Amino acid sequence: MQSIPMTVRGEKLLRDELNHLKSVVRPKIIADIADAREHGDLKENAEYHAAREQQGFCEGRIQEIEAKLSTAQVIDVTKMTNNGKVIFGSTVSIVNVDTDAEVTYRIVGDDEANIKENLISVNSPIARGLIGKEVDDMVTIQTPNGAVEYEITEVEYL
Repeated sequence: MQSIPMTVRGEKLLRDELNHLKSVVRPKIIADIADAREHGDLKENAEYHAAREQQGFCEGRIQEIEAKLSTAQVIDVTKMTNNGKVIFGSTVSIVNVDTDAEVTYRIVGDDEANIKENLISVNSPIARGLIGKEVDDMVTIQTPNGAVEYEITEVEYL
């Protein structure tokens, strides 16, 4: 089984979600099912069927999280020596050579990726173009609008 790279933050978020599902959501669904059963005929009981469907979603998500955590390779970049190289978990500032627009991304696992927070998946085209490069390197990233050239201005292991 292939390990899934994950930041310390990403692992904590998944563990928190798993704990919430097991300690809050699952008991509520069980109570909803029991409550709906008391309403009689299960064939035409919409509340019962809705609660059973929610139970299926909840149990599926619990299994998915447990599987990810069991294969997670947690990488803590704060414990590594920053040699200026872009690696999984690092925070990278890049400047568009043509427009001088600067943007900072953190390279994270698929589950954590959120472009609104500048968290990009390690599997994204931008991250794949940056990984292994160093401060002051020029990189060309293929975007939907064509190739864009960037200069790496800063690499942080936060």
